[in-house]
This record gives sequence, C-alpha cells and structure tokens, in this order.
Amino acid sequence: MARIVELSYYPVKGCAGASARKVLLTPAGIAHDRSFMAISEEGVYRTQRRHPRLALIKPAISDDGERLTLRAPHVEPLDLSVDATGARRPVDLFGATYQGIDQGVRAAEWLSDVLRVRSRLVRVPPEHDRVTDGRTPGTSGYADSCALHVLSRSTLDLLNQKLAERGAAPLPVNRFRPNIVIDGWDEPHTEDRAHGLRVGTAELGYAKLAIRCAVTMVEQESGEKAGPEPLRTLAGYRRAAEGGVAFGTKLSVLRPGRVRVGDNVTVTSWGESELRPSHRMADRRAVPVVRPAP
Repeated sequence: MARIVELSYYPVKGCAGASARKVLLTPAGIAHDRSFMAISEEGVYRTQRRHPRLALIKPAISDDGERLTLRAPHVEPLDLSVDATGARRPVDLFGATYQGIDQGVRAAEWLSDVLRVRSRLVRVPPEHDRVTDGRTPGTSGYADSCALHVLSRSTLDLLNQKLAERGAAPLPVNRFRPNIVIDGWDEPHTEDRAHGLRVGTAELGYAKLAIRCAVTMVEQESGEKAGPEPLRTLAGYRRAAEGGVAFGTKLSVLRPGRVRVGDNVTVTSWGESELRPSHRMADRRAVPVVRPAP
C-alpha cells in the first residue's frame, strides 16, 4: 500500500522548507506554502537559480499566518507581524504580473543582508486569484506553477542508482523540494501515471510533469551551486517532449482536506505518462535502493 512518508511546505518561495506531520490542503496547496516571496526592488521574483543563498533562510510561520520568523546563519532571527492588509504592489513571476503586500523595511533590510543584494519581501494578498495550467487547472500562491509537487521514493532511488553508476554521490530528496513524498510504489515514476489521488480527506488531480531547472543543482544545506548533477544524469533518461527533464509531477487540489504522514495513497484514476516512450523504457525495472546517509 502506497503511503505518505514526508510532507513539506515552503512559506517563502525559494527558501528552505518546513517539515510537518500533518497539514491542511487548501485550493492553493498546503496552507502557507509559497505565500511569501523575495523580490528585487523592481518587483521581480528571486529564485535559487540566481540567488542560491535563499536556501540558507529557514522560515517558520504560525498556524494562523499572522507571524513569520526568518532564520539564517550568522544573523539575528527576524520576527515579523505579517501585514495582510497593506497596499498592493505589482510583482513579476516568470513574466506574469501579480500583486503582493510589501512586508516593510525591516524585512527588506534583513533579506538584503542575507542575500547580499537589495531585496524586499511580499505576501500573497487575500484576493489572489491565480489560475495554474496543466490537465487539471487549479490555483497556487507564488509557486512556480501548480499547487503541489509530488515525488515517490522509488523515483529518487532510480536516480540515485544511476548517479552511483557514474560515480556520483546520492542526492537527498530536498534537492527537489517536493510537498509530498510517497513510498510503496515499486515502479519508479508511478506518479507520472497516477492522475487522480485520494490522500487523507483530500483529492488531487494530475496537472503535468515537473520540469526541473538549475535549482536541483543547489546544495540546500550550504546554499551553493554544486552542478552538473542531477540534470546531466536525468537528461539521459527523463527528457520531456516539450524540452527539459521531468522528475516528479505537479498536482492541483480538487477537494481540500487534511493530510498526515502515514496516510494511505489511493489512486482513483490512471493515465498515460507524458514522457517520450523511448525514455520511459529505462524506468521499468527493479532498482536497488541507494539513499544518502541521514
């Protein structure tokens, strides 16, 4: 029986994640996921692709969303009373314009100090009505696209086996920043074909493959780029038809609900993988488990 073994959310886009034993799934994904974003003074989103030091910032948000704490090495923590009603300002996310509520000078100075470039912090406004793409449209905060990123352990095990064959070290799951990690699917990339899921009291719908970028080459513990892996290895067996490499899937929330680590995962509908057939063949084999040391 497949089950959830890890749950994570990322209060500030691009920053470190927070692990949880239980979460509330809202229409926009796990509550508070990517509800804040670091931006330039011009309003353009910041990402680990260009600012890997974002990984050093560890956010924590209260259950009611009213207080945000940011921690990073060698600086005093920042504790903020979240502004959810202030003036809106335009923000740029992948060339699309949305709105954000600026969290003030203290947050801007703290972020600028840690990232070593002038930055500001914004929050998703309550009226945020973004519509995401894919087979199952949905909504999300400041995530790259859809509400949830799902990855299975067997998928990561296959990658780590292929990395070992190249003499490379295995990678931890946090390199891929998933929201939900599933164990119990023996076949790698089963998530490609699991197009309807029931977890806890929530229901999820498949939107698209997760196309990976240079963020996967950033060591999350050090905030430093470490490439060319895993993209070099993934390019050999996970090349997507539209370009790039696919690893994991993106899902939309069809029915909000509560989800816990240990919950069973029921597939309510299966579909075909969108990956090229020639690259799917490499996935269909038993894989010895090669996991990084804890």
